[in-house]
Amino acid sequence: MYKLLRRILFLIPPEEVHHLTMFLLRWMLKIPFANRLFNPYPKDAAYLGKTVAGIHFPNPIGMAAGFDKNALYFNELSALGFGFIEIGTVTPLAQSGNPKPRLFRLPKDEALINRMGFNNDGVDAIAARLKNRNLNIIIGGNIGKNKNTPNENAAVDYLICFEKLFPYVDYFVVNISSPNTPNLRELQDKDALLNLTSKVMEKNKSYPNPKPVFLKIAPDISYTQLDEILEIITHNGFAGIIATNTTISREGLKTSKAEVENLGAGGLSGTPLRNKSNEFITYIKSKVKPDFAIIASGGIMTETDAIERLNAGADLVQFYTGFIYEGPWVVGRVKREIGYSSF
Repeated sequence: MYKLLRRILFLIPPEEVHHLTMFLLRWMLKIPFANRLFNPYPKDAAYLGKTVAGIHFPNPIGMAAGFDKNALYFNELSALGFGFIEIGTVTPLAQSGNPKPRLFRLPKDEALINRMGFNNDGVDAIAARLKNRNLNIIIGGNIGKNKNTPNENAAVDYLICFEKLFPYVDYFVVNISSPNTPNLRELQDKDALLNLTSKVMEKNKSYPNPKPVFLKIAPDISYTQLDEILEIITHNGFAGIIATNTTISREGLKTSKAEVENLGAGGLSGTPLRNKSNEFITYIKSKVKPDFAIIASGGIMTETDAIERLNAGADLVQFYTGFIYEGPWVVGRVKREIGYSSF
């Protein structure tokens, strides 16, 4: 059924259809028992629950950052059955992001290319929306820097977001891996990363009850870089890592090279990222201690992909592109598959 609906939805530009479908979902969920259409069993079975980094997740299936940038839809996403929602990326000041069009579908590859550019309403507006949130919904705060902030001052931006969101989110994600903010990925370099993560954790430890902090990495780094990153963030007390963000690679696509080049720059997500992301999860698991948390993101399109990541060592999984291509019922399918699996 969703494949037919998807054909219709894909006739509408991606950003417009995103807001349209979430508006319709919000309206539908006001109808008594309408949530059963999307989530037949709204109360998760006990076996789906999982404690990761000190947080009890009702199930291990999350919505990745980027879908609910401005903390507008976390109630609706929770109603669909997600165990946690990651909002953002949030920056200190509101910014419009890159010029449109900036989000493109590659149906032949079951993929997206985006160059959104951290478009968001700014940390003050987003924090205000979270003040009266349902505390039963696990929310992560994905934070970044404004486009015009030079890298040498990046820590200031991250700390502003950290401080203002601290009372309202359950965990933090330091995003230094988006390819759509100029020079942002340079913060993955050893010295820059050491400086930034040290300052974030210093701020975190200044609170009586510190929050778990994760680092989101790019799939385009080398294994040598990954080793350096793991050494730095484990030394500084990060709770875990999110692997991975989108890729700048265009290798192995079914879509013609001319068409892809015509779309321009941006991060590629979806099926083409599946193998690389899974390899990273397996590698990271072999390098870290058991209590170091791993959240799998990137290339998770189906219930099979989700189980594969969990079997590879991920504690939690996140959907984004898979949700767009497979529809809201993919969450329930993953839950059923978890019941059958033995990871």
